[in-house]
Amino acid sequence: MTKKSSIYTKSGDKGKTSLVGGKRVSKSDISLALYGEVDELNSWIGVILSEMEDKDYVKNQTLLLKNIQLSLFSLGSNFACEPEKRSTFKLPKLVEEDVVKIEHEINEMDKELSELKNFILPGGSKLSSFLHISRTVCRRVERTLIAYSEKSGGLLPDFSNEFINRLSDYFFVFSRWINFREGKEEELWKPSL
Repeated sequence: MTKKSSIYTKSGDKGKTSLVGGKRVSKSDISLALYGEVDELNSWIGVILSEMEDKDYVKNQTLLLKNIQLSLFSLGSNFACEPEKRSTFKLPKLVEEDVVKIEHEINEMDKELSELKNFILPGGSKLSSFLHISRTVCRRVERTLIAYSEKSGGLLPDFSNEFINRLSDYFFVFSRWINFREGKEEELWKPSL
C-alpha cells in the first residue's frame, strides 16, 4: 500500500513558504496575498455554483462559471511562481477568448435589464447577494493585482488585468440579472439629506 502524503509539512511554521520555482518567500509577500485572494474568489464561485444547482434558467452561467474557476486556478498558479520561471514550468495561461466569453455573457444578460441610473444596494436574493460578495472580492483581487504589478515592474500574466476587471463587471450584471429573473426589486441608494 502506498503511503499517503501528509497534509502538513511543517515547512511553513516559521512564516515562509516556497513558490513553484522553489524560491522561499515570506508569507506576507504580495504574490501570496494575490494568489490567496484569487483562491478566495474561486471559493466564492463554488458557493455560487452550489446555490445555482436547482435553477434551470442559469445553465449557461453554470458552464461559464466552471470555466472561470479553471481560469482562476491557472492565474493563481502563475502568481505562485516567480515571473521569470513561468515559461520554464509551462504554466497555463489566460487567452483573449477568456475575456471575450465573459463580455458576451455580460452583454446577453444586460439586454434584459433596465438602464441603471442610480447606485443599487447589494442584496436581493441569496444568490444575488453571493454574486455581490464575489464582485467585491474580485475588486480586491484587482487592487492587489495592480500593487503586485507595480512591485514587479509590470510582470503580469497575459490578460490577467482585463480578465479580473471584466469578471467584477460580470458579477455585478449577473447579480442584477438574478434579481430580475427572480422578481426581486432592486433597492436604490438614496442618500439622506
